[in-house]
Amino acid sequence: MDVVVVTQNNTECSVILFQLLAMSISHSAVMSSSHEEKERLRKFLTEHANEKIAFITSGGTRVPLEKNAVRFIDNFSMGNRGAASAEYFLEAGYAVIFVYREESLQPFSRKFHAVFENLKVENNRVVSDLPGLSSAVAANCKYSSKIIKIPFQTLQQYLHLLETVSEELAPYGSSVMLYLAAAVSDFYVTSEKMPTHKIQSKEGDLNLTLSIVPKKLDRVVQQLVPNAFVVSFKLETDPAILIDKARGALDKYGHQLVIANMLETRKTEVTLVDKELAIPLRLSEHDVRVNGMEIEKLIVEKLHELHCDFVKTKN
Repeated sequence: MDVVVVTQNNTECSVILFQLLAMSISHSAVMSSSHEEKERLRKFLTEHANEKIAFITSGGTRVPLEKNAVRFIDNFSMGNRGAASAEYFLEAGYAVIFVYREESLQPFSRKFHAVFENLKVENNRVVSDLPGLSSAVAANCKYSSKIIKIPFQTLQQYLHLLETVSEELAPYGSSVMLYLAAAVSDFYVTSEKMPTHKIQSKEGDLNLTLSIVPKKLDRVVQQLVPNAFVVSFKLETDPAILIDKARGALDKYGHQLVIANMLETRKTEVTLVDKELAIPLRLSEHDVRVNGMEIEKLIVEKLHELHCDFVKTKN
């Protein structure tokens, strides 16, 4: 297997060539079967049974319009929030289950979309001067045993994994945090209304009948992981309804926390909403431009604190 040396600021970090190229070319990983997926997850959980566990979902779901799918309904999410948060959860000592949309952003590689285009060969070494690359590769190596990644593409695959992983997490009780950052479709085409083959444009205008996606969160919270600390997200474009919508979700599903955020300010401002409090977290322009801070760092720091308090109350 080929080895590449990445040189940055007189620091050398050796990594497998495939791993480096995968950062920019493909984030895909395919599990050969549901059985293998479960066995890999169970092994990971056994190895980290005495640690806090963060189950993170990330990226958007795809809704097919045909059974032999050519066309889809998708959303804009590339999964940066989930990927960034995974890094900070790892730094905080969590073992991380990262369920992500194929080809969405992943921890540590998320800032390097075009690594291959920024490599050059010098003295038979592959060299890059991308800022932060060597430290990202080093962190990826450091935490590789603390994270398991499971991909999905479609809405159906995501919902299946949400239930499957939650079922496996049930024995670990309050040490588990669910951090549901995936952008899940609200609407889908039912199997009964879905055509088998590609929709033909020659048939004229397309009229779609979309159904509401069945909500799984109440089953997850009430039945599958009743002792876990569960965090969901609420994204809105109207600030007048944001907190009320977040509290409505808490009342409906009975979980611990909603992270409420506005579309335009989601990268610098969120509000952590529980049944009693609304805790704002904000980054200043100086935090972002000078210090390079990310809102996910503040989110994870606060969630870690709240999770520790939650564990104490459960014990």
